[in-house]
Amino acid sequence: MKRLVVVMSMTLVMGAAVWATQAQRTTREPEAASATVKGAVDKGARWLASVQGTDGGWGQDGGGASSNRAGERLESSGNDVANTAVAALALLQAGRQFEPNVERAVAFILQRIEASPAHGLAITDRQGTQIQRKLGPYIDTFLSSMLMSRMDGRASTPALNARIRQALQKTVAKIEKHQQSDGSWNAAGGWAPVLGTSMASRSLFEARGRGVAVNEAVLQRAENYTVSALSAPAAPTSAAASTARAGVAGGLASAEAAGVPLYQGAQALEQLSRTAKDRVQNARQISAIQGQLASATFVSGYGSIGGEEFFSYLNISDSMKRIGGDASSKWHTDITQKILAFQNSDGTWAGHHCITGRVAMTSAAILNLTVDRAR
Repeated sequence: MKRLVVVMSMTLVMGAAVWATQAQRTTREPEAASATVKGAVDKGARWLASVQGTDGGWGQDGGGASSNRAGERLESSGNDVANTAVAALALLQAGRQFEPNVERAVAFILQRIEASPAHGLAITDRQGTQIQRKLGPYIDTFLSSMLMSRMDGRASTPALNARIRQALQKTVAKIEKHQQSDGSWNAAGGWAPVLGTSMASRSLFEARGRGVAVNEAVLQRAENYTVSALSAPAAPTSAAASTARAGVAGGLASAEAAGVPLYQGAQALEQLSRTAKDRVQNARQISAIQGQLASATFVSGYGSIGGEEFFSYLNISDSMKRIGGDASSKWHTDITQKILAFQNSDGTWAGHHCITGRVAMTSAAILNLTVDRAR
């Protein structure tokens, strides 16, 4: 009997040791993954901060001529509002050590918003930038409005907070006033303006969350547009778009999404999943889009990586975070690994088509990798 007790005790000890080893291994794996992500984010954010212009802004490849890649063809020179806004959004999520950089960027943008006329959707007279040509000419307004929402109440002084709130109210009024009759903001060009529509609608939703008065009818029209666009028959706009493009919810993507289902599906998933009520009401469409996430063709977007893919991934990541569950965990794991694989040795990300600029690409990558920190 004594021998049996000894054997059983030894078995329990050995079992506990095995369990402890497995538990340590299981714990180390997420910790190692988290450390890898943190390192990538820090490196990318430090690069962004290092190339911020003396005026507080950023352009396509950096904030000054010295930061531009040798031989890189820039579609515009000088610093612009949209690149500055997305860089500031990324640094805001990257860590408190970048707060001075963010406030310098906010000052750059506030000057443009405050100087812009009350009428019209534009907040800048700089036109033809790479990000405008791809997402629409008013992407500066939409991204700036998002930044103002996230900075609302967080600035270092009461005076700056007051300016931010006034700028937010001004951009909200502009966006509301210039919604298209179909509920979108797909106006005046852009290769994939549905992504601009996504940022416009998101900016209003975030402003409402900060207590700014937002016309509910405007948000409802954006949702109606989204549901209608998912079911409307459409043809791809180019031979590239027609090659191996699986449709969203069984159809082809619209011309406003450049014929790329990823862009349209990501916009729709974000728009239709914002609240618990939305997720119940739009369960069928959400399920159909989630089903596409298992398709490598769908996730590849245009077929190579550009800013449009990274902004679409961000829409999906934010949506899946709301939805939760195993599918959400799988998406975040897979897309994190995909994004990390594209980081350059200097900490940047650069696109291979359309939006190729390092500022927009690096910023969008950071926003994806830090989606769990989003306010």
